[in-house]
Amino acid sequence: MILSVQDLSFRYNSHPVLQDVRCEARPDEIVAILGPNGAGKTTLLRCMNAMLRPKTGTVMLGQQDILSSSRREIARSIAHVPQHIEPPRVTAFDAILLGRRPWIGMNVHKNDILKVQAIIEQLHLSGLALRYVDAMSGGELQKVAIARALVQEPRLLLLDEPTSSLDLKNQHEIMQFIRSVVHTHHLPALMTMHDLNLALHYADRFVLLKEGRVFAAGGEEVITAKLIAEVYGIPVTIQRWGGRSVVVPHANADDSMGSPGIPAGR
Repeated sequence: MILSVQDLSFRYNSHPVLQDVRCEARPDEIVAILGPNGAGKTTLLRCMNAMLRPKTGTVMLGQQDILSSSRREIARSIAHVPQHIEPPRVTAFDAILLGRRPWIGMNVHKNDILKVQAIIEQLHLSGLALRYVDAMSGGELQKVAIARALVQEPRLLLLDEPTSSLDLKNQHEIMQFIRSVVHTHHLPALMTMHDLNLALHYADRFVLLKEGRVFAAGGEEVITAKLIAEVYGIPVTIQRWGGRSVVVPHANADDSMGSPGIPAGR
């Protein structure tokens, strides 16, 4: 199921935030939405599931016109994991069960319980199931939030900075967790990110925003030292390390030609 965003524009009052944005995501791939603060990353994510209504443009998930769909129809198609989660005083099992709301009426049925149990087992979260989410670590809470998203049975996964406020170990655990979820369920996933190296390590494609416009989009080949300098306003070197590209910021803006022992960036 392919997500296609075409010519999307959004304004807060009279202030343009997104202008003529185009991007897409395919099953089994992670697309990282990158850019400096204020570039429109979170706004774009919210427009994709119609939490915000764009001024112009279309958002299509396969043949479904998201911007013309009801909230219930959208919730059955798109799962959104926000950046900030206020954990209630409920167990992880009950928190995940809330993800079934788009599919149930007044009562929870046995089938809904079985789906929650299946997701918990599939994601190896049995040890968290009866723990209260407001007593969990950031990494544990994020895993529960992703499990809740999956039990919606979505066709698209949106994540807003899923590794923010996590330590190095938990950042990689969550990204490995997301990659496993995407491939197991054959979902397209789009996520906003600030850490370029984390994005290069786990994402398949990239959309770089600057001042509300798509500055570049594509695979790893678009992530160049020149492009990063233009988007973020800081000179960097890009090196190959362990078969992967690594972004190394220069110590100061005067180091744009590199430093001893560091090869020039792409």
